Amino acid sequence: MHEKIHEKIYGVMKNVGVGNLVFGIVSIVAGVTIGVISIVNGARLLKSKSNILF
Repeated sequence: MHEKIHEKIYGVMKNVGVGNLVFGIVSIVAGVTIGVISIVNGARLLKSKSNILF
């Protein structure tokens, strides 16, 4: 009886661990992507700085 409960607990813990790992990887990829897009947009702004009139 106790073994079934332990198996369920370990199953839930495994699913939570896998979910956290996937969430971490997605967060890292999203952060790198946003950073690269920001750098590219900043470079484009600096490149066209002379064309901007105030």
